Amino acid sequence: MKILVPVKRVAALEDDFRIRADGRDVDDEYLNHDLNEWDTFALEQAVLIKEAASTDVQVVVVTIGPAECDEILRACLAKGADRALRVWDDSMAGSDPVAIARILAAVARKEAPGLVLAGAQSSDHGHATTGIALSAVLDWPHVAVVAGLKYGAGDAQASATRELEAGVLQDVELACPAVLTIQLGINKPRYASLRAIKQATAKPIEVLALGELGMAGSEVGEAGSASRVRRMVVPEKGRAQMIEGTVQQKAARLAQIIREYKAA
Repeated sequence: MKILVPVKRVAALEDDFRIRADGRDVDDEYLNHDLNEWDTFALEQAVLIKEAASTDVQVVVVTIGPAECDEILRACLAKGADRALRVWDDSMAGSDPVAIARILAAVARKEAPGLVLAGAQSSDHGHATTGIALSAVLDWPHVAVVAGLKYGAGDAQASATRELEAGVLQDVELACPAVLTIQLGINKPRYASLRAIKQATAKPIEVLALGELGMAGSEVGEAGSASRVRRMVVPEKGRAQMIEGTVQQKAARLAQIIREYKAA
């Protein structure tokens, strides 16, 4: 069987930075990139399932992005992934989390995994949307924010423990194939050995274009996205204010502030 692990190359801001000329993102010169932390736990869980299996299990990592993303895929190969896929086409630029989920769903249909393990969220945007949207596109069962998992390779069901608010845990059983989004702390991600890192540099990275997934350009990028970034701004300091009054008065004042901001 296969376990599909979507991963993301995330950006972290330096102390000093500038907004891009188009105002829609931070200038890449001021960003540091790495493998998303949540994804390292998802990958480790997949590798643990593979190591405990008595049958053949293949861990496949996939990312959506240009050639710069190869570095995180090689990091995943060094930590136990068997294959690495990168999907990219210029028309995918500007895809929102739901459009990304459509692409990942096309990959899942092509690879036919028995389980998809994704990070619960990304450390840069933190939408916590892609994994759940992926399950909706595939019409597969899902559990979000998984803090514990009992699953053997090829099992028809999985037992997951998910985090709820206020530290409450919930035990869930679901049929497979399924999509699980993995929370920090479910396991202890391994470090890649120097030997594994060297071996990973020699492994191939499979690159897929949009047409190979049977998708059209209208399904991805800004054309296929319900949301987009209009602009990014650095908030002015000293503008915080307490909104007082009844719930209705607070809501009305908040709505007024949003309207004023949008009109600015």
